[in-house]
Amino acid sequence: MYRQEPFCVLLFFCEEALGACRRLLQSGDFREQWTSSGRMTQQGAVLQGYNNELVKCIEDLCMQKEELNKQIQQAEEEKNKLQHEIQILNEQLECVCENLAQKVASRNELDAILAETEAAYMKILDSSRTLLNVLKKEVGSLKHTPELKTNVT
Repeated sequence: MYRQEPFCVLLFFCEEALGACRRLLQSGDFREQWTSSGRMTQQGAVLQGYNNELVKCIEDLCMQKEELNKQIQQAEEEKNKLQHEIQILNEQLECVCENLAQKVASRNELDAILAETEAAYMKILDSSRTLLNVLKKEVGSLKHTPELKTNVT
């Protein structure tokens, strides 16, 4: 029946006080006791004590409710703030992802251009080497001809 939460304990005592008040009012001999002078004062004091305790319990519950409402409002404000920040971060992430995708596509194009250029350059080097070898052969064969030897002095 008891939970360790203060709210529940407080509620239990309020229910007990309210139950005692109801039992007192519902008892058949309450009116008889009320009319006898000594008992009437004692019963009135008991009833007033129950009433005071009940009012205090209700006031405490109202204060707890107000505090809980403040905590709920703060939590909702924090939740809204975090959701807004998440939305902003998601938008920023989307922009970064789009920018990244464009840069990756540009890099891939540059890789293809570089590969083609390098292949063409290698062909040029190979052709230049071949041309140089052919020229060296030709120049070498020209040196062996007698006409060039006389002209080249």
